[in-house]
Amino acid sequence: MERFCDELRLERERRNISIDEICAVTKVAPRHLHALEAGEYRELPGGVFRKGIVRSYLKVLELDEVPWIERFEASLRESGEYEPDSEDWAEFAENVRRNRGGTAFIIDPRWMGIAMMVITLVVLGWSVWKFVLHGRLL
Repeated sequence: MERFCDELRLERERRNISIDEICAVTKVAPRHLHALEAGEYRELPGGVFRKGIVRSYLKVLELDEVPWIERFEASLRESGEYEPDSEDWAEFAENVRRNRGGTAFIIDPRWMGIAMMVITLVVLGWSVWKFVLHGRLL
């Protein structure tokens, strides 16, 4: 039985699709796609990103995702690089929470100044319309 990475590369070559074409569609770096096809899983980003790269690759090749992902995970287990999804998602969520933690909604003082100028212009315009044009000051 061939290795997952070899079968993946053969499917790409059979469909006559280049690595550059996959990169253009998926926005994945060529080095990651080369590492995937070579079975060098340590060179790929970890966690959900690694599986996302494989899913994007499969989508471009129009391959059925479920059996290929299962084979990819089996290949990861064989290589000793397998990490369960639940830990990946927990780590990803924790990183997002950590990076977004200190951001509170603060109004920029420039926008406050612009708002005050607009309000002043509206009041001034209304005053001119009401009192000057309608003769209320005379």
